[in-house]
Amino acid sequence: MKEGFYNIIKGKFLVSDDALKNWRFIIFLSLLALIMIGSSHSADKKVHKISKLNAQVKELKSEYVDVRMLLMQARMESKIIAAMESRGLQPSSNPPKRIRIIEKKK
Repeated sequence: MKEGFYNIIKGKFLVSDDALKNWRFIIFLSLLALIMIGSSHSADKKVHKISKLNAQVKELKSEYVDVRMLLMQARMESKIIAAMESRGLQPSSNPPKRIRIIEKKK
């Protein structure tokens, strides 16, 4: 057991007669490690992109609420009357009349 441990530490398994088998396995493990690292980096990039997009969505939602509130205030009758008074227009004192068109059947 002790001698096997020393052989591993000294690296004799890499230069022995069966070294080709060991090198193949080491290269295979190295490739798997590289693939795993690449996949981890790709996942991290996606997580960062998702968090940025979520922040943008929150910002756009708050902007939408602000603009909608301004629009609702601008559509109020009192705001429209005040804006038109500055141009010299006033609301009519007479109520509107309905015009009916009656078609005669032939």
